[in-house]
Amino acid sequence: LLRGSPLTTANLCYNNLIIDNFTYFFKVGLLLSTACIILMSLQYFQQEALTAFESIVLMLMSTCSMLLMISAYDLIAMYLAIELQSLSFYVIAASKRNSEFSTEAGLKYFILGAFSSGILLFGCSMIYGFTGVTNLEELAKIFTAPYVLRPLSDSVMLNSADASWSGVFMGILFIAVGFLFKITAVPFHMWAPDVYEGSPTYVTAFFSIAPKIAIFANMLRVFIYSFYDPTWQQLFVFCSIASMVLGAFAALSQNKVKRLLAYSSIGHVGYLLIGFSCGTIEGIQSLLIGLFIYVLMTINIFAIVLALRKNRFKYISDLGALAKTNPILAITISITMFSYAGIPPLAGFCSKFYLFFAALGCGAYLLAFIGILTSVISCFYYIRFVKIMYFDTPKTWILYKPMDREKSILLGITLLGITFFFLNPSPLFLVTHQMALSLCI
Repeated sequence: LLRGSPLTTANLCYNNLIIDNFTYFFKVGLLLSTACIILMSLQYFQQEALTAFESIVLMLMSTCSMLLMISAYDLIAMYLAIELQSLSFYVIAASKRNSEFSTEAGLKYFILGAFSSGILLFGCSMIYGFTGVTNLEELAKIFTAPYVLRPLSDSVMLNSADASWSGVFMGILFIAVGFLFKITAVPFHMWAPDVYEGSPTYVTAFFSIAPKIAIFANMLRVFIYSFYDPTWQQLFVFCSIASMVLGAFAALSQNKVKRLLAYSSIGHVGYLLIGFSCGTIEGIQSLLIGLFIYVLMTINIFAIVLALRKNRFKYISDLGALAKTNPILAITISITMFSYAGIPPLAGFCSKFYLFFAALGCGAYLLAFIGILTSVISCFYYIRFVKIMYFDTPKTWILYKPMDREKSILLGITLLGITFFFLNPSPLFLVTHQMALSLCI
C-alpha cells in the first residue's frame, strides 16, 4: 500500500466514491494513525480486559467509515459515512462503564453530536432542494458555470439577487457548521474539553487524531473543490481566529493534562484553518503539512500519557522532578512541548511557518499576525511542563516504571520525526503538493 500508488483516478459506486492521489495519501495517513493508537493501547487493553475486544472492533469500524468519508464524492455518501463513524464514537466514549466521567462524556458527545449531524443533514437537503443534485462533481460544475440548468425550472443564474442562491448559501452554511463541530473549532468546541477529559485516554488520543484527518479531507473536497467562494471562506477565517485565541487563553488556567491537551487541540485546529481559509494550493499544502506534523506530535504525547497512566498521572504537577527520576522521558516530553509551542528548528515550528507563509502569500495578514501572537502566548503553558519537570520539587516522589516496548518504539519514531524533520522535509513536500494538485486540478 505504501510503495504503490493509484494507477489512475477512478469513480466507484455510480460516482459516489472517488479514488485519486488525494484520497490515497489521506487513507494511508489515517490507517497508520489508527495502527499507532491501537499499538500504544495494547497494555491498557491487557489491564482492562473487559472492554478490549469491543473497543478494538469499534475503533476498526469507525476507521472503515472514515475511509469511506475520505473517498466520498456525494453528499449522501458523505453523511452516511459520518453517521457510521459517529455511532462508533458515542459507544467508545462511554466504554469505561464503571466511571461516571466516561458515561457523562459519552452522553454529552451523543447529544451534541446528534445535533450537529442534524444540522449537516439539513444543509445537504437544502443543497439538493435548490440545485437538484448531491454529487460533488455536478455541484462543482453548477458553481463554476454562469448559468444553471434546474430540473424543475428554466435556466436561472445563481447570483446574490436570486432566491435560490440564498437557499444554497444557507445550505452551505449549515454544512460548514456541522463540519466545524466535528473538528472542535470555536464556537462549536464546547463538547471537546469534557469529552476528552472523561473518555479513557486511548479514546481521547483516537478522537484527537483520526476524525480530524477524515473531516479535513471532506472539508477540502466540499469547500475547495465544489463550493469554493470568498463569501463563505470568511466564516473559516473567523473560526480560525476564534480557535487560536480561545485555545491559547483557555489553556493557561488548566491543571489537568487531558483538559490542557483538549484546548491545545482546539488551538491547533485554528492554525490548520489558516491554510484552509487561504483557498490556494499553497494554503492547502501548508494545511496538509501541518496536519501530518500535528498527528506526529499528538501520537507522541498521548503515548507518554498512556505510559504514565499506571502512576495515576492526571495533573501537570504530577510530573514534578521527572528529570531526576526518568531523565530520558523528561527530555522526550520537553522536545514534544517545544515542538507544540513552535520553537525552531523542530517540526512544530516548520508547520506553523508554512501556514503563516501561506497566509501572507494570499494577503491574510491578520490571520498570520494573530497566529504568531497566540503561538507566543501558548509557549507559557507548554514550557510550564519543562519548568515542572526540571525545577519543581514534588511533595511525594513518584517512581515511574519502565514503559512497554510498543510505546518505546512509537516514541522513538515520532521523536525522530519531530526533531529531524527540518533536515529533509522534501518527501512530505512532494506528497502534499501532489495531493493539493490532485484536489484542485
